[in-house]
Order: sequence, then C-alpha cells, then structure tokens
Amino acid sequence: MMNRRTFTLALAAGSMQLISTVGFAASSAPVKARNVVLVHGLFADGSCWSEVIARLQSAGFNVTAVQNPLTTLPEAAASVSRVLARQDGPTVLVGHSFAGMIVSEAGVHPNVSALVYVAARAPDAGEDYTALAKTFPTPPATAGIVFDGDEGRLGEEAFLRDFAGDLPEERAKVLYAVQEPFHKDLLAGKTTQAAWRSKPSFYAVSTEDRTINPDLERFMAKRMGAKTIEVKASHLSLISQPDVITNLIIEAAG
Repeated sequence: MMNRRTFTLALAAGSMQLISTVGFAASSAPVKARNVVLVHGLFADGSCWSEVIARLQSAGFNVTAVQNPLTTLPEAAASVSRVLARQDGPTVLVGHSFAGMIVSEAGVHPNVSALVYVAARAPDAGEDYTALAKTFPTPPATAGIVFDGDEGRLGEEAFLRDFAGDLPEERAKVLYAVQEPFHKDLLAGKTTQAAWRSKPSFYAVSTEDRTINPDLERFMAKRMGAKTIEVKASHLSLISQPDVITNLIIEAAG
C-alpha cells in the first residue's frame, strides 16, 4: 500500500500509478558523507576498484575496498558489515555486479547513508535472483563460467570478451590473473534485506554489458526508484569509465 510520503512524491511527479515494488524515492537527497565502502563481485577482487579509489581519495574521501570472501552470502555480508562498523560517520556503500546482493543485505547498517549499484544485482528481500534473471535473455558470459569442484571462475576467453570487453587486452589479462574464484554456495544465497527500500539509491547501467543483461539492470534500477545513469561500457564500467562512476558516488555522498 502506498504510504503518504510515496503518494506525495508520485503526485508531484504527475503520476498516480500505484507500484508496490518502488523503493526509496530517487529525488530524496542523501546525507552528506565522507566515507565510501566499495564491494567487488564475482570474477574479481578488491583491486578492481583501484581507478575509482584514486579519484575518490583525491576528492577527499575516506575509502575502503572490501575483500569479499566469495564463500556464502551471509559471510560476504558480514565482511562488509565489519568494515561499515569501523566508519566514523555516514558512508556510501557501493557494489559492483554480484556485490549488489551484498549491498542490498548489508546496506541496512545505520552508518550507510546511500547505496550505489554499478551494473549490479539488486534483488528484493527473499527474491530468487536466478529466477528473475531468467525472465531476460541470458548474457554471453554465463556460458564461460567453469567449475573446479565447488569453485567457479570465468574462463579467459569469456573474461576478455564478455566481462572486460572494452578494456585493452593487456589490462584485461592483468585483471584475469587476479580473479578470485567463488564458491557454489554463494550463488544459492538469498537476501533477507532490501536496503534500497529505505536508503537513497543510485544505479549505473552498463549499456554494452555481456555479463548482466542491460535490460535487467534497467528493470532493477527502475523498480528501486534509483537515480539512474547509463554508461556506454562493458560490465567493468568502474575501470573503463572511472570518472563517470566516481562522479555518481560523489553525488550519492551529497
């Protein structure tokens, strides 16, 4: 049921359509923050944020990149919550790719002032993300995932073509070399929280994404009521378009 706040915002926008799944209003101004916590997704480690980190630090932000264990969703969310607890005030929490699951889960922490999703999963609480994703065409990178027992990773050909397609090959090969394998149990996790329902949210859609379907990204961004930008980039916009992603994070920081 639409509450008074959401009704007023919808009325101001000239829309009387009732949408029960809309999250926090994109027009709500986030609290001013000086801390940023960055979370990486599958096929990566914390170093994937290096370009964004340098820019944020130059702008005066205190930045931490979490080393996501990629074991189970509860363990990944706990690793982020520990970092959030160390922040000294309002904090922008940023997730790339699979880390959108973690941002949605851990983002209810009281230190989190805003959320930023970068080509990221954005499930609702208890939602089966895999089932949601299957309602859109399967992206090419999915076929490139290989397993060694319970550990999964992206094969080199798919990594270079479908994950890091707009990066120079030399740079993409370095990123491939530091790829952190993920555990199968991680993919079975479902969020118990949807922090975007209570926190100002921002979303960067990668229009050339071959790892998550861009139309799925658009659907999730619209559903959460996020301030949304579209970036002509591969799944790794945080590396190929670091200025754009940094600016979105700074906007989220008020």
